[in-house]
Amino acid sequence: MKQVRRTVIVRSSRLPKSIFKMLIELEDAYRSMVEQLVLYTVRNKIKSFIKLKALKYHEMRSLYPQLPSHYVYTACQDASTRVKSFLRLKRKGLAKKEYLVVRKVSIWLDDHLWKPNGLTWIRIATHKGWIAVDFEPHKQYWRYVNSGWRLASEARVKLDKKNRRLIIYFTFVRDVEEYEPRGFIPVDVNEDNVAVLVDGKAYLFETGQRKLVLGYHYRRKKIQEKYDKIYGVKSRMKRKIMRKLKERRKKLDIKHKIANIIVGVAHEKQYAIVLEKLGKHVANGMLRRIRDRQLRHRIYQASFRGIQRAIEEKAKEYGVPVAYVDPRNTSKLCPIHGCKIKYNSRTGKCVEGGEIWHRDVAACWNILLRALSGDGGYASSPIGLDVDGSPVPLPSTATHDPIALPKGLWTRRKSLPQKQNATISNKMKR
Repeated sequence: MKQVRRTVIVRSSRLPKSIFKMLIELEDAYRSMVEQLVLYTVRNKIKSFIKLKALKYHEMRSLYPQLPSHYVYTACQDASTRVKSFLRLKRKGLAKKEYLVVRKVSIWLDDHLWKPNGLTWIRIATHKGWIAVDFEPHKQYWRYVNSGWRLASEARVKLDKKNRRLIIYFTFVRDVEEYEPRGFIPVDVNEDNVAVLVDGKAYLFETGQRKLVLGYHYRRKKIQEKYDKIYGVKSRMKRKIMRKLKERRKKLDIKHKIANIIVGVAHEKQYAIVLEKLGKHVANGMLRRIRDRQLRHRIYQASFRGIQRAIEEKAKEYGVPVAYVDPRNTSKLCPIHGCKIKYNSRTGKCVEGGEIWHRDVAACWNILLRALSGDGGYASSPIGLDVDGSPVPLPSTATHDPIALPKGLWTRRKSLPQKQNATISNKMKR
């Protein structure tokens, strides 16, 4: 049994000035407390939250007697988490500064500092008593509420001073148990597509990452050339326009939708998902022999690990097992004979048997065979490859050629309604 946690962000309604002023005072006191704790923790190299609380609790209570006592607990948790991350980066030589700076602050709340009041209200303890805050639920929030997830005891809030709102971070928890898989679904992640093998049939999900990366690359370059001449390199206007670009959101949308499809099929068939065990910096190994600047940029921006992480996170929600195999030469070797495939673009010919293979289909079959041979940790014994291995003429057969799914086909998924009571009316409109 595993516990899966997910964070959902909602925004409150516009708050009255008196209540928001109270929250600003609370945030200032909390920030000051975290800054002092961080400074003390870094100097003494304390990583334990319990030790930090034992050493600094009484001092913080005497400095901030107006705050509820549990704010000292959550501030110690906040500070110890920041310091752990900073010391780890510093040990690896990745820290930009020699000291830790507290820039952005979100107020951590435990079960003594906040209480849910129905489904659209919460109560928060402050230095001037409890206040009630209503928030605006969205479709993702209703999805977790209505599908068996439960609210965790902790939450976080951040102040949106521009719009006089609260940004609330809810944590939902669910216990999930992995099932014993009946089969495997191998997944091969590439720059411009994701190949999946289901019951002997290969499907190629076209992601369009190449056009997306290059398109936004040239848009950013054009904006830089225009505004650097007029306003300078560090112009505020240029940063404002850059923030309006939606490259990251589009990439996340592709990752989550394709992960949802693959995990949904695996859960329906009670199969395990097999992925290649890629390193943390998978693009660096590919870039060693490449000199073309455009190709280097494309590979560096390709979401190899990003799509895999999205599949892993979605698989945890449904209890779908995920196995990993060695990625070496998965697309270079013939799944039948184990010898090299001589490629001409995306299709190639086995040098021994003469079979015609699509590169991504061969990779999927090799990933499956390695999982079945025991590399994935679930299979008991290796099996043979049940495919038509006879040589074929110019076009590939259905055995070797994947079923291509254009991006516009699989990304058109119906979304949930914005509000819970809008389900029926939304269906009628459609």
